Amino acid sequence: PELRIFTSSTGVIGEPLPHDRITATLAALAEKLDEHGIADAARAIMTTDTFPKGAGRTVDVDGNIIRIVGIAKGSGMIAPDMATMLVYIFSDARISQDSLQSLVAAACDKTFNCITVDSDTSTSDTLLVAATGASGVDVGGSDAFAAALAEVMDDLARQVVRDGEGASKFVTVSVTGAASQSDARQIAFAIANSPLVKTAIAGEDPNWGRVVMAIGKSGAEADRDRLSIRFGNVLVAKDGRVAPGYAEAEAAEHMSGDNVSVSVELGLGAGTATVYTCDLTERYIAINADYRS
Repeated sequence: PELRIFTSSTGVIGEPLPHDRITATLAALAEKLDEHGIADAARAIMTTDTFPKGAGRTVDVDGNIIRIVGIAKGSGMIAPDMATMLVYIFSDARISQDSLQSLVAAACDKTFNCITVDSDTSTSDTLLVAATGASGVDVGGSDAFAAALAEVMDDLARQVVRDGEGASKFVTVSVTGAASQSDARQIAFAIANSPLVKTAIAGEDPNWGRVVMAIGKSGAEADRDRLSIRFGNVLVAKDGRVAPGYAEAEAAEHMSGDNVSVSVELGLGAGTATVYTCDLTERYIAINADYRS
């Protein structure tokens, strides 16, 4: 039935989909439906992705096992609201559309809307969550189901960042002590989207001045003399100055790993935010310079 078909796509913006080629093969595809075919689907939607992305959870709701499984495609043009990204999540739970929409929106704000690869968004994106009701178990009001759904979304969102175009490092940017939640988020994204910060991370250079620069340009409230910065567990700056006893070699060692964390304490309030990003390498330029060739 037409109402059970959902279309979505990514690709070169402005180039129409070959609709005839798609509709002509639907009948043959339907005959090959396989309950074990989700891994094939994850591979089929890859473009510049380097690996298929999938995640799943099972959750006990009143003694009944509910399953949640999702796949995603995304690597470049990744930023909130949203990206050139396709995400499909399925569950055998039974839940009303309004309740599911509320859960998805809340979880999206903390997952797919907290990632950035290159700060660019797209005309084409999809986050689709389908609850088939096949289990017969109503999960409306279940905190356990809500948490499991959020975990699947978080897992997929992190995989998208880890597969960022040309990326060699997964980066966690954490901001605490902001004057407000919105200020914390603004500062976190200013750091995560800064080409100078991202290239310093690619070069494994603990250049904390670039983090200060990003904070300053964010437009959010900040006080240099209350500012502290950490790379991993290494306190780099305290009260706006080089931290006493700071050893750059320790910070550089943290930067040499595959997982880098940048933590900022503003000392102004209770606002917090966490954003996931990646470094910026020459490979990103090569991928996007040759995208249509």
